[in-house]
Amino acid sequence: MTEIESAKKTPRRPLPSPGSATATERPAPVARLVGVDLARALAVFGMFTVHVGPAPTPGGGVGDWFLGLASGRASALFATLAGFSLMLIAGRLEPKTGLAGRQARARIVIRAVILLVLGSALAMTDFGGAGILNFYAVYFLLALPLLRLRARTLAIIAVALAVVTPQLAYVLRALLSESIVNSIDAYDPIARLSGVGVLDLLLTGLYPAITWMTFVVTGMVLGRLDLTSGAVRRRLAVVGPALVAFGYGVSWLALRLTGGAEKIMAGMPALKDPGAMKDPGMAAGSFDAPVGGELWGPDAWGLLAAEPHTGSTFDLIGSIGIAITTLLCLTVALDRLPWLRRLATPIIAVGTMSLTLYVGHILVILALPGEAATPPQSASAALLLCFILGATLFAAIWSRFFRRGPLEYLLNSTTKLANRVR
Repeated sequence: MTEIESAKKTPRRPLPSPGSATATERPAPVARLVGVDLARALAVFGMFTVHVGPAPTPGGGVGDWFLGLASGRASALFATLAGFSLMLIAGRLEPKTGLAGRQARARIVIRAVILLVLGSALAMTDFGGAGILNFYAVYFLLALPLLRLRARTLAIIAVALAVVTPQLAYVLRALLSESIVNSIDAYDPIARLSGVGVLDLLLTGLYPAITWMTFVVTGMVLGRLDLTSGAVRRRLAVVGPALVAFGYGVSWLALRLTGGAEKIMAGMPALKDPGAMKDPGMAAGSFDAPVGGELWGPDAWGLLAAEPHTGSTFDLIGSIGIAITTLLCLTVALDRLPWLRRLATPIIAVGTMSLTLYVGHILVILALPGEAATPPQSASAALLLCFILGATLFAAIWSRFFRRGPLEYLLNSTTKLANRVR
């Protein structure tokens, strides 16, 4: 949810037309970053879908497939793009060093603090632990030691995180008991204030850093790659779909060969509540991962699942594949189809102010008459359409007069304090 403009050094309007001097002189780099904005806009709409859209019907049509795709994958795409944004701050193809590097790290720390405050404030509302901003803060801080690493090293770290952390998270959760959790939260000021403390942010929350750093590091890899290179694009065109096929295909096969699919279905509360199909955290009546090691279903069968928010290796790999494929397709499309960029300009504007619209949509949900929880009881396709059209209209109008969204402007102004670092 960081801003693109500070890295692009664009003119006043961040979305110049293809016929402008900026677009003519630097078509590929601008298209690349606009592709990131468009991907972020789709992630915003995906979050809208999860929070206010109708629950998908199992075995339904194409619309239900898209509704199911948004659950978990939209937030995973957000986290991946967060890693990309970190590279915009720390140096895209070459990491910043010396004074510039220190100031970049300071900007990231300041952003993390602001996001922690915003996220904790939202967690104190009826929206609860479904917000991701406070988790973002932890991701940013954990990424600080990785900012100067090359793409190859970051890729190795991402692979290691995807393979190791789900099993490690399972073991650590298995060691937790209710009394241990309560004891830790009793001494955690963030938990006492907002109900979502350090233990949630690192291990037991809906977006725990222990596994979700895989997405962030993957985004950092993408940020270090030259996405204008044909060779890079061809490799990503293979890697992205291959990860999708491996993550979901191997999981599907493993669960059916071992009989784990039946055991998960028998023990999963979501199957008894169609409205809970939108999110496993909602199915449990809480946005926290269950204590005792369970992911989805009994025992460790969830480690073989690839469903949203299972946090399994297969879930991570499949979601990463979707994120890579989405970013690549949008980047190439905007690069080669100028008319598409003109057509998508209002949606791209949504991506330039995703922080504002993310916080704004939560406030609107909380303000809906009679709504005190997520998802709202009035969740429907009509409500989802209203959120999407409202956000697009607001972003399109605002971007005509201002370079940044309201909260993005506040974030950018505050991070200027990093210029005092010497």
